[in-house]
Amino acid sequence: MRIDAYSQIAQIYGVQNSVKTTKAKAAGGQTDQVSISQAGRDYQVAKSAVSEASDVREDKVAELKSMVDAGTYQVEAGDFASMLLAKYNATL
Repeated sequence: MRIDAYSQIAQIYGVQNSVKTTKAKAAGGQTDQVSISQAGRDYQVAKSAVSEASDVREDKVAELKSMVDAGTYQVEAGDFASMLLAKYNATL
């Protein structure tokens, strides 16, 4: 096998001339940016405040618990029935 014949063929087809790639330059030096509106920032602050707040109002629970323990908590039958029916109708 003749190696010099291969090199002559490679020269004919241009195999030895490798194509050099160049790095793409940023078009105009522009970069991506994100900006959040004032309404979006306000929403984020409100959302974090709500998530930090307790779902249970401890002062109200303590007041009702003391009333039940003392036997002074009174429930009106009409109020109870109307709330019960409202909850039932809401599930329909």
